[in-house]
Amino acid sequence: MANHKDVIDPAVLDRLNDLSLVARRVVEGYMAGHHTSPHKGSSIEFAQHRAYAPGDELRRVDWKVFARTERLMVKEYVEETSLSLNILVDTSESMAFQSGQRSKLQYARWCAAALSHLVLRQRDQVGLVLFDETHSTKVPPANGAPQEAAILTALAAAEPSGQTKVGEVLQWLGGRLRRRGITAIFSDFFEDPDLIMEGIKRLLYGGHEPILFQILDPQELLFDFDGLLRLDGLENSGVRKIDPRSLREAYREEINKHNLKLARAARALSVDFVPIRTDQPLDAVLSTYLATRSAGTRGGGI
Repeated sequence: MANHKDVIDPAVLDRLNDLSLVARRVVEGYMAGHHTSPHKGSSIEFAQHRAYAPGDELRRVDWKVFARTERLMVKEYVEETSLSLNILVDTSESMAFQSGQRSKLQYARWCAAALSHLVLRQRDQVGLVLFDETHSTKVPPANGAPQEAAILTALAAAEPSGQTKVGEVLQWLGGRLRRRGITAIFSDFFEDPDLIMEGIKRLLYGGHEPILFQILDPQELLFDFDGLLRLDGLENSGVRKIDPRSLREAYREEINKHNLKLARAARALSVDFVPIRTDQPLDAVLSTYLATRSAGTRGGGI
């Protein structure tokens, strides 16, 4: 079992501390104290007028506007609230693969721990779900130091097991995540992209903003093995001996086709798709993505 030091690297966190995770869309907020919410309420910040509709409360009618225009207009205000980040980590057997210093699951745990630290440092809320064909561990969203300890403990205890059923899990969670916010999913996404996107659509329908972090080992992309190779299949796929050279081109074509389909489907839904290799420095990967995301959000006027 891993300990907290295996999950989170303080040196990496130091290099990420000046970054913040911000929502590209208006979900249920961005940063504590100045996150705008799609919910119009009774805060002191006026947002806009809209035409009165049957069922609106009369106390929200702007009677001064009515006196000038004889039109019934309703006041809307902007609530200020905190960000809610739900982190989903795939712990299925395929995440155990590694050809270098770390497995895909180890890398996913580091990413999850780093994002948790960043958001909790903003005094926002973070929740965690570990899943394979179903959810195995859940840490409900909360904030503060005890929450970070709970998340690190759950991540440290995560072991790869079971089959990958990302789409089904996202469908199930889409109706159960109580608070709308950002949903960061760390997985190799070795499943039919159509099934995955059905789960993503369920999250979007529930008002969540998914981010797909695809974590792959370099050899899963290159298949650059030499000589006869014994493959111990994960997720009950059996054992085979092959000559990798005879399959390399066909394999690369299939993995590239799969990843391209996944990326295009995510782009069609305006969902971020972030491919990551386990040989990439974690702080560089997250810094680049978060900085680009933050600049894009500011550019969009949110």
